[in-house]
Amino acid sequence: MATSHFLAAAAAAATSSSAAAFRPPLRFLSLPPPLTLSRRRPFPVICAADADAKETTKPKVPEKAPAAGSSFNQLLGIKGAKQEDNIWKIRLQLTKPVTWPPLVWGVLCGAAASGNFHWTVEDVAKSIVCMLMSGPCLTGYTQTINDWYDRDIDAINEPYRPIPSGAISENEVITQIWVLLLAGLGLGALLDIWAGHDFPIIFYLALGGSLLSYIYSAPPLKLKQNGWIGNFALGASYIGLPWWAGQALFGTLTPDILGIAIVNDFKSIEGDRTLGLQSLPVAFGMETAKWICVGAIDITQLSVAAYLLSTGKLYYALALVGLTIPQVILQFQYFLKDPVKYDVKYQASAQPFFVFGLLVTALATSH
Repeated sequence: MATSHFLAAAAAAATSSSAAAFRPPLRFLSLPPPLTLSRRRPFPVICAADADAKETTKPKVPEKAPAAGSSFNQLLGIKGAKQEDNIWKIRLQLTKPVTWPPLVWGVLCGAAASGNFHWTVEDVAKSIVCMLMSGPCLTGYTQTINDWYDRDIDAINEPYRPIPSGAISENEVITQIWVLLLAGLGLGALLDIWAGHDFPIIFYLALGGSLLSYIYSAPPLKLKQNGWIGNFALGASYIGLPWWAGQALFGTLTPDILGIAIVNDFKSIEGDRTLGLQSLPVAFGMETAKWICVGAIDITQLSVAAYLLSTGKLYYALALVGLTIPQVILQFQYFLKDPVKYDVKYQASAQPFFVFGLLVTALATSH
């Protein structure tokens, strides 16, 4: 989903296939074993294969983040972040708080779609716990484990990020993954008890979403290697599961739930191509992939609007169309112009319209 992800890297080389043709292939001299508990050590050195000189080439991206990086961006886990030594700020950066709002909103939409949410102290408290489960805990787990398994890609694209730079040790990263996962599952079980469920539906939704997040990032399946399967899996866990959790907390689940397309693959195109990951930008090229992405977003929303219109919910359908139009304008203004350069700006400006569209859909399905 969408997001969670938001740091641009090696964009110029990625947008020119002719330039890429003259670059020597990259190979790894060494790789750390997955999920190994060990102390800090230098990250694998990535070199260009040169049959004659066999000299190590310097990375095409800076070893350090820009000196003028923002502390606020660092805490949100987005592009333009300042390098930080405080371990707790680094831990927060790995969870990418900027990706939490859609999950929190998904819970709110699910609660609204149930038709049984009331503004009582108990219902509000349940919602807040469900939001903590979906946002900081399970999204934080997802983002951390994704960065862990992307450490070789980040060594190419963004070597100054916390894991490849050694700012946080492997042992500390793995501990964070387990703590966030267990906390999220524990809150899911608590919500089932609180709601009086005979079957622990929220716990199993949390467990299923966590498993989906794991196989999205981790070998051997690593769904993100396939642009189509990976994006649908991430969309389901990013928006669908929080919605279902919110709806199950106050009512019963219905099939009127849709996922979203993900725009995050563009930032990692150079590393994805080098390591053979078939993300949409790598598989189809930047130009084609960005049209596929915005087309999936817009067609999905307009299809939902058409469905609402066909069921006699005219005003909801018009509201959804009205919220889609600004997104299309912003797509032409930012995303279609340069999806790498304007990644964060596009998502920050278009996301509010998208999440309000989710709420409109939730309210429509609750009647």
